[in-house]
Amino acid sequence: MEQADAIIVGAGLAGLAAAAELGDRGKRVIVVDQEPRSGLGGQAFWSLGGLFMVDTPEQRRMGIRDSRELALSDWMGSAQFDRPEDAWPRKWAEAYIDFAAGEMRPWLHQMGLRWFPVVGWAERGGGFADGHGNSVPRFHITWGTGPGTMEHFARRCIEHEGAGLVSFQFRHRVDRIDMTNGAAAGVSGAVLADDTAPRGASTNRDAVGDFAFKAASVIVTSGGIGGNFEMVRRAWPTARLGPAPKEMIAGVPAHVDGRMIAISEQAGGHVINGDRMWHYTEGVKNWDPIWPAHGIRILPGPSSMWFDATGKRFAPPALPGFDSMGTLRAILATGYDYSWFVLTQKIIKKEFALSGSEQNPDFTSASWREVIRQRILSGKRATGPVEAFKAHGADFVVADDLDTLVAGMNRIGDVPLDAHKLRAQIEARDRQADNPFSKDAQMMAIHAARHYRGDRLIRTAKPHRFLDPANGPLIAVKLHILTRKTLGGLQTNLDSQMIGADGAPVPGLFAAGEVAGFGGGGYHGYNALEGTFLGGCIFSGRNAGRSTAIA
Repeated sequence: MEQADAIIVGAGLAGLAAAAELGDRGKRVIVVDQEPRSGLGGQAFWSLGGLFMVDTPEQRRMGIRDSRELALSDWMGSAQFDRPEDAWPRKWAEAYIDFAAGEMRPWLHQMGLRWFPVVGWAERGGGFADGHGNSVPRFHITWGTGPGTMEHFARRCIEHEGAGLVSFQFRHRVDRIDMTNGAAAGVSGAVLADDTAPRGASTNRDAVGDFAFKAASVIVTSGGIGGNFEMVRRAWPTARLGPAPKEMIAGVPAHVDGRMIAISEQAGGHVINGDRMWHYTEGVKNWDPIWPAHGIRILPGPSSMWFDATGKRFAPPALPGFDSMGTLRAILATGYDYSWFVLTQKIIKKEFALSGSEQNPDFTSASWREVIRQRILSGKRATGPVEAFKAHGADFVVADDLDTLVAGMNRIGDVPLDAHKLRAQIEARDRQADNPFSKDAQMMAIHAARHYRGDRLIRTAKPHRFLDPANGPLIAVKLHILTRKTLGGLQTNLDSQMIGADGAPVPGLFAAGEVAGFGGGGYHGYNALEGTFLGGCIFSGRNAGRSTAIA
């Protein structure tokens, strides 16, 4: 039986952060993962690499005035903590804001991370200063996107592997956390058959042997439930969001299955806020899928018109990029689980980004030459991946006139749309485009966005008439609900120790990353501010690795 100081279940970003810190302390660590070594880094690999940071040089260079106090106000207004069990999540939220406004950037910079100079403005909010949303841009895209974020933690772990401190055990599926007298003693489970499937694709679950590893500390960093639609539907908060969608697409691979949550509970861990989740409303089916029901999220600028399945324009704050959960409720309240963007080529050129490292090869390559070629010197065309979705995606309709566009929408939609009703709404919006003044809330939001230098340069198109052929072609996109993140999870203290149902730490058990609600069992509360998923994995994994409870 192999023995170590600590066992980490999950080789994603949180697990790598914990292993790197433990290795720095000279601890012997076994990292166990059911996927092949090609999956090292987990979901972080597929991400855009966005990090929520506060009062950074990148922000100041863009004319953004941010502060710990403003960020904390935004976080608490978004989280809306309202349960007794939110005590630890609230402490985690405050600690993360301190980290994001303090040590985070210099620590990551020293490690080797760098960021795109234009800071993104995500989740702009529900309309009130004390409510949900980011008051200022805080979304820092890492040069190299997700791979560029995880590679530095992976490098540290691989160095420790070479020194004999970290041992990776891939294709090892943990079935039990072994406990002795109420304290962690190790993990055991099945060795799975080798699998050469590419990263993200489904792998076999064929058991070819058993294993048992022994350690007095077990850190669970196994991720959430987004790839397991059955678990998503079982946890779905119908009273708060409306009925679960009949059709969803997956923003994460099938191995994000949530199986370690119940295993951790059986060992003494305690799940809180299991009904809090974060799913996107701007999902499209991947025309070149890697995993089952593979979806990609559109990260939209503010200008696309958003219609429900029946062709009725959504009311604010259901605007592109403003309030994800508010828009999700609005969509599900229609009785349908899809909606529509209608936009122009000028908008898709400037405002459409697709989430994920593979959909942003210029940022992922960390090459200024590629960024300029893809985003500035491309004429009227959007980036290559966006144009590929426009040409091949099952959810995209392109036409030179509105009647033809609506005919195409009716071919792929479930509800027949009336071209006259759609035209009336678009014409009304177009009449607002000729002045710097408007009574249309979306037009006012566009003007406000263009006051920010970064949006004006690369993320918000100049207001224009949709029905002017010079701005075309017209484009419609059928949008699906895309599963993504689990906001609740295993309750932990600030050392990432699991807290049992009795409120006391469970000796030797730890959790970090998404399985712990990114800290405390749900440090986001009900809403995320974006860039806080990778940030939460890094912060909670780091806390676990530095915990003095691991002797």
